[in-house]
Amino acid sequence: MNWLKGGLIALVSIAGTLAVSQMMRPPVEGRAPDVNVPRTAGGKPDLNGIWQAVGSANWNLLDHQARSGPVLELGAVLAVPAGLTVVDGNEIPYQPWAAARQKENYENWLSRDPEVKCYLPGIPRATYMPYPFQILQTADNDILMAYEYASASRVIKMGRVQPPPVDTWMGQSAGHWEGDTLVVDTTGLNDQTWFDRAGNFHSEALHVVERFTPVSADVLDYQATIEDPKVFTRPWKMQMPLYRRQDKRAQLLEFKCVEFVEELMYGALRKKTGNEPKFSAARLRWP
Repeated sequence: MNWLKGGLIALVSIAGTLAVSQMMRPPVEGRAPDVNVPRTAGGKPDLNGIWQAVGSANWNLLDHQARSGPVLELGAVLAVPAGLTVVDGNEIPYQPWAAARQKENYENWLSRDPEVKCYLPGIPRATYMPYPFQILQTADNDILMAYEYASASRVIKMGRVQPPPVDTWMGQSAGHWEGDTLVVDTTGLNDQTWFDRAGNFHSEALHVVERFTPVSADVLDYQATIEDPKVFTRPWKMQMPLYRRQDKRAQLLEFKCVEFVEELMYGALRKKTGNEPKFSAARLRWP
């Protein structure tokens, strides 16, 4: 029995040590730069590579349970995975009218989500969709982020930029470095994108500030602060890790989804032959 008692004491000691070490570990913002992070000739973190978020934020930014998909005949296909929130406080601070609008969006997701129609995903959603994206960075010049979904892309202008001439799906991004953190300020976004499939939305007054901070050679801490005085009562923040793809043949492939939605968007304009497949709304549900 002495050996068992000794083993238990050792386990408790190890657990306590681990707990203390985690408590003493500084947050990402205050963590010393990782010496293993690759750097450019100018000394800044080298973010070149293919990155991807792993999680369920694209389905819902907040805590959510697993649920069935909208097409009964597909069973578990298109079902929504359970997920934990990536939003500080697990709350998006909607104004009362906007909270009602979000609930309505949620209940009518299949007919309203811009992703269904292959619209450009917008910022920040492009970052955490279930598709990789590539960062192309030179020493001190502009940075390109290319996304697999819908071949979306944006150029991050390093330094001061003129106000955006017109609102667009991907907006206008201006970047600068704060130590080892790439800070990207995006404005000029239109109101045609959502944050996720749960109907979380914004207006054309959306202002997004993103922070990409290396915590190791292959992990970025990603934070996005959201401000939209027309929709929210205060700014709010999301945070998640981004992982560098380790596949030996990792590359950005094409997901040009426009052709997938042509019938959905323009089928009503097609000349009818009488042989078109029948579609029944009764087959759809979204509990």
